[in-house]
Amino acid sequence: MKFIVTVMSLDKKDQQLLTLLQSNARTSVSELATTVSLSDTPCLRRIKKLEASKVISGYHAALNPRALGLNVLVYAFVRLSQNSASAANMFEEHVEKLNHVLECSVISGSYDYLLKIIATDLESYESFVKYKLGSIDCIANIESTVVLKQTFSKKQLPL
Repeated sequence: MKFIVTVMSLDKKDQQLLTLLQSNARTSVSELATTVSLSDTPCLRRIKKLEASKVISGYHAALNPRALGLNVLVYAFVRLSQNSASAANMFEEHVEKLNHVLECSVISGSYDYLLKIIATDLESYESFVKYKLGSIDCIANIESTVVLKQTFSKKQLPL
């Protein structure tokens, strides 16, 4: 699914609201309004405007992967067998359906895609590559880089 996003001009109050919502999306409108010195209705109106313009694209719960038994994080570089729109579309459609793939990015250089993949352990990652990712016909090569230790992961965008 492709989104067309236009860059929206944000004032100081919008930036404050976005910063607060990034740190805790469950903050009540009343609390947000108080923090940014607005009344509830104008605050809610601003939030709705940010949602309508796709600046706010959704609200999510942040889960701890280790608490769910997902202990291995891997970045996989993928090269397609042919450089065509049909191969790219086929690859993207297949990969989007794979639950263990958290992110898929088109990249420049000697590889076509960078995937962020999570797995329970190295054996399950190996199985995933052999039977799920490796079964996609248009893939020519996969190179994996296992993350030994993630020192931090920022969720908040700089405003």
